[in-house]
Amino acid sequence: MNRSTQAAAVFAALVVGLGGYYVARNPERNALDDAARKAAPGRFVRLSDGVTHYVLDGPDSGRTVVLVHGFSVPLYIWDSTAVALAAAGYRVLRYDEYGRGWSDRPMIDYTADLYDSQLNELLDSLRITERVDVGGVSMGGWVTATFAGRHPNRVRSLILVDPVAPADARPSPTFSSRVRGLPLIGAYVFQTVDVPKMADGQASDFADPKQFPDWADRYRPQVRYRGFGHALLSTRRVQSRVDLDSVYRTVDRASIPVLLVWGTEDRTVPFARNARVRAAISRAEFHQIQGAGHLPILEQAALTDSLILDFLGRQSR
Repeated sequence: MNRSTQAAAVFAALVVGLGGYYVARNPERNALDDAARKAAPGRFVRLSDGVTHYVLDGPDSGRTVVLVHGFSVPLYIWDSTAVALAAAGYRVLRYDEYGRGWSDRPMIDYTADLYDSQLNELLDSLRITERVDVGGVSMGGWVTATFAGRHPNRVRSLILVDPVAPADARPSPTFSSRVRGLPLIGAYVFQTVDVPKMADGQASDFADPKQFPDWADRYRPQVRYRGFGHALLSTRRVQSRVDLDSVYRTVDRASIPVLLVWGTEDRTVPFARNARVRAAISRAEFHQIQGAGHLPILEQAALTDSLILDFLGRQSR
């Protein structure tokens, strides 16, 4: 066997091996279609970029509050808050962002424009024309702040819970982050290394994960459907280039009332980063939630809900 033949054989074996590893490791084995969605609660509407899953709670006559989830956990992340707000007479709208939960996973770039148009079109499709109060947790802070800055006429107030925020100094890129930034190799590594561990990794959002023993199991179903990993990796790449300070300053210039809540034990978006958001949104009403991690809406639900209800009650209709 000459050298060229040997090289071809080695290359073929490498391709087969990598392909087999991808098939074995990639948890996305099903298409998210109408048949798969039969088991899902809530409702669905087709928007420009795909089907969106949403849930409406509370009386139809109530003031509408829109709650937007973060990077990967779908709308159930707001379950506790939605119950509290609905009980207080608010009409609560939650939805799965594209790529997550039961919403479609288009194979496109997951940009601010995509998330903004999804929320804007969802409100239009539901004929919600009055101003709404909008709440975002984690990456939902980017989505909702972008929406508020672009459509201040549609937003009465903004609630930010541990929102994504820049560090004071940009860390040097690690070897891992460099690899995941590569066009084809990055997607392969993310899909075979990161996505399979995504469900179990969600526990790090809590200061005390033992309070939520079923958290990973609630997360797992969405990982089975094709397009999940693409949505997350695309979002991560896009967001790494976003000037978040500018996004938050736009909200400040629009004079939109803002409630900012942050868990002191947050390891996902460290508590110290609240200073950057407060510097950008000078009039933000700030509350720190002692002992809570990244999700005070769950770990300190009663306290956080009371702060949100008090804030909403002080906003003019």
